Amino acid sequence: MSTNFRALSNEISGTLAQLRAGIPDAMRGFGALSQAALREGALDRKTKELIAMAIGIAARCDACLAFHAEALVKLGCKRVEFEEMLAVSVYMGGGPSLMYAARALDAFEQCGGDHARSETAKAA
Repeated sequence: MSTNFRALSNEISGTLAQLRAGIPDAMRGFGALSQAALREGALDRKTKELIAMAIGIAARCDACLAFHAEALVKLGCKRVEFEEMLAVSVYMGGGPSLMYAARALDAFEQCGGDHARSETAKAA
């Protein structure tokens, strides 16, 4: 099962726009929570996004993988950092997290994460 994470992100973004129109107070509240949680503090934004990605893996949320992969690429996350987060996710979540770690890596690469798989590796 292959997912186009960029397309998923675009599709969900459109639906979220409908929710912002239909339930504006709740969506503003969620937006404020998101901004407050991700604001630079003792942890930098990239670290917080890595945590969010790990939770997305544990929760098996494809949309989370798409959105947090995009954010991590924009924040300059290196593949080695991403892979270390995947290792912790698998350690904490076992086999189900291993399966979603593979999906998360796919999302990271689709969003332009560094050292994306070569064409030969993709064909294998």
